Amino acid sequence: MGTAIDGVVIKPLKVIPDERGWLMEILRNDDPIFTQFGQVYMTTAYPGVVKGWHYHKKQTDNFTCVHGMMKVALYDKREGSSTYGALMEIFVGEKNPVLISVPPGVYHGFKGIGTETAFFVSVPTLPYNYAEPDEYRLPPDTDEIPYDWGLLPGLKHG
Repeated sequence: MGTAIDGVVIKPLKVIPDERGWLMEILRNDDPIFTQFGQVYMTTAYPGVVKGWHYHKKQTDNFTCVHGMMKVALYDKREGSSTYGALMEIFVGEKNPVLISVPPGVYHGFKGIGTETAFFVSVPTLPYNYAEPDEYRLPPDTDEIPYDWGLLPGLKHG
């Protein structure tokens, strides 16, 4: 899993099954990690596809994988952070239902793993600003982050 990164919180999610199906609460406004609501969105990743790297200067991301599995990687590039330079790798999804809360300044990305499309639900603290996005990106194979997504040579994702 790598070194813990200061400010990153992993919240185990409780699955409540019954004869009709199941329910899983992801983020509540009475959770200790909840600060504010920006929007809710869903994105997907096909098996083997990487979406990353990016970080935010203002918002905290709160996300989980609700279908399939994904590998989430995080990198702390915040100067002055007690965990500066730390990497984390977390497998999240149906087999490990957790919410990952990522503070501003921490690079993160994910890769769909397994044989099914991974469905990712995010509840960031701020809505996406189309005019001035709070997103700062690097390609998955950047030399600035010492992490290998296991990409095929010449194949770009992001």
